[in-house]
Amino acid sequence: MKTLLSCFVISLVFVGQALATQGMHPSPSLTTTTWGYAALILFVLAYVLVIFEEKTHLRKSKPVMLAAGIIWILLALTYRQVGIPAEEAHQAIIHNITEYAELMLFLLVAMTYINSMNERGIFQTLRSWLVSRGFSLRIVFWITGLLAFLISPVADNLTTALLMGAVVMAVAEDNKKFIALACINIVVGANAGGAFSPFGDITTLMVWQKGQVDFSQFFLLFFPALINWLIPAIIMNFFVSSETPKALDTIVSMKFGAKRIIALFLLTILTAVSFHNFLDLPPAAGMMLGLAYLGFFSYYIKFKEERAIEYDAPLGIGEGLPNSPFDIFNKVARAEWDTLLFFYGVILCVGGLSQFGYLALISHHMYEGLGATSANVLVGILSSIVDNIPVMFAVLTMDPTMPLGQWLLVTLTAGVGGSLLSIGSAAGVALMGTARGTYTFGAHLKWMPVVALGYAGSIYAHILLNKALF
Repeated sequence: MKTLLSCFVISLVFVGQALATQGMHPSPSLTTTTWGYAALILFVLAYVLVIFEEKTHLRKSKPVMLAAGIIWILLALTYRQVGIPAEEAHQAIIHNITEYAELMLFLLVAMTYINSMNERGIFQTLRSWLVSRGFSLRIVFWITGLLAFLISPVADNLTTALLMGAVVMAVAEDNKKFIALACINIVVGANAGGAFSPFGDITTLMVWQKGQVDFSQFFLLFFPALINWLIPAIIMNFFVSSETPKALDTIVSMKFGAKRIIALFLLTILTAVSFHNFLDLPPAAGMMLGLAYLGFFSYYIKFKEERAIEYDAPLGIGEGLPNSPFDIFNKVARAEWDTLLFFYGVILCVGGLSQFGYLALISHHMYEGLGATSANVLVGILSSIVDNIPVMFAVLTMDPTMPLGQWLLVTLTAGVGGSLLSIGSAAGVALMGTARGTYTFGAHLKWMPVVALGYAGSIYAHILLNKALF
C-alpha cells in the first residue's frame, strides 16, 4: 500500500509530455478545468493498472492506450469550451505521433536484430561457453556483471539481464544466496551500461534524438556509470562464495550467417549515427536502412537454408539442417509490441496532460525551486519507483535551461536510478520473473544501501570529472 501511495502521488506530480509541441503554450487556466482534473485522474488510474500488471495479468499497454485516447477527447472538448482553435489540438497530437513514430521505428529495428541474433544462437553460444568453463562462483559473479555492463550499451538492458541471469542460474543451480547477489549485480551492471550509450536505454535514446546530448558526449558518462556498478559489486564480492561448481557439458553452435548479422547490426548503428550527425536526418531513418541490410541478407540465408533442406545437405555451420528457413518478418513479429504500444500510450497520455498546462507548474517547482542538481538527482530516485520513461519525458518537455553537464547528469540518474529497487527497471522486473522466489523485491531491498552508494558515487564522479561542463 505504501508503494501504491508513493506511485499515486508521484504520478500526480510527474505528468509531462515527452516531446512538446513547438510554439504552443497551453493556457495555465486549463489545469483547473473539470476535464483537466478528469484527465489527470484517468492517467493515474491507468498507471495504477500498469503497476499491478504482474497480479492482474493485464498487459501494461492496454490501460495507457485507452487513457491516451480519452485524454485527447477531453482536451479537444476543453479547447472548444475556452475558444482555442481545434487546429492547435490537431497539430499537437500530430507532432506527438510523429515523434513517437521515429522512436518506434528505431526500437523496432533494434528489437528485430536482437531477435535475429537470438534465433541464430549467438546468445546461447555465449551462455554455453560461460557455463562450460568451470569458473568459481566469484568469477561468474564478476564475468556476468561485467558482460551486463558491456553488452547493454548495444543490446537493451532487458535482453542483457535475461541472458546473464540464465548463465547464473545454470551455473549456481540451487545456491539461492549467490543467485540473488548475482542478479542484483546484473541489474546494476545492465542499467549502468545502458546509461552511457544512446542505444542502451529508451531514456538515453530520447535524450539523443531530442538533441540535448550529442552521440559522442554520452561516453563522458562511461566512468561515472562504471563507478555506479563497481562500488556495489566490490562490496557484494565479499559475500560471494569462492566455491567452484561442476562444469556443465553444454555445447551450442551458432547458426549459418550469425557472425554476419552481428556485423550488419554494427553497420546499422553506424548508419543511424551518420544519418543524425552528418546528414541531419532522423536516426530512425538510418535504422530502417539497416533493416533493409538485414532484409537482403535474410533472403540469402533463406535461399541457402531452403536449398539445404531440399537436398538434405547440412550447411556446415551450427546444427546441420534448420527446422525452417530464416524469415525476417517472423523476427519483426516477435518484437516487444506490448512495450512499443505502452510507449505510445505514455507519450500520448502525458502529451495531452501537458497541453492542459500541468507541465509549467512542475517545471517551476522542480527546477526553479530545488535547483537543477537537486532536481536531477531526484529524477533518478523517482525512476526507481515510477517507470523512468514518463519521468524523463517530463524533463525533456520542461526543457529547463541547463548546461550540458546537467543534461548528462539527468541522463545518468534516470538510467541508473532504477537499480535502487528491483521494480525500478525492466531488467529487475524480468529477473524477478525468471528467478522467481530467489531474486525478489525483498532480496534486492536488503542491498539497496549498497546500490545507493554506487548511485551517489556515480553522481559525485560525474560532477568531478565533467565539472567544466556545468
